[in-house]
Amino acid sequence: MPDMSASASLAMTHLVTLAEEIDKDKVTPGVLGFIVFAVMALAVWGLMKSMNRHMGKVDFTETPDPGAEPEASGGGKQRQG
Repeated sequence: MPDMSASASLAMTHLVTLAEEIDKDKVTPGVLGFIVFAVMALAVWGLMKSMNRHMGKVDFTETPDPGAEPEASGGGKQRQG
């Protein structure tokens, strides 16, 4: 039966050479980055849905001010110069 430590060290040598081929300066977001992005996307979606609901309740028609003077329909006042 072959020695198990020899095959383990051979496997480790192959793994080390594969690990050296990976760029050590390359950073990837991974699963945690995806989860954070998905949570942020859901939060924005919820906020937009809530904003649309609240904006639907707003009445944009402006009531006239009862204390304001009515404007003349002939244009504005002319300055004397």
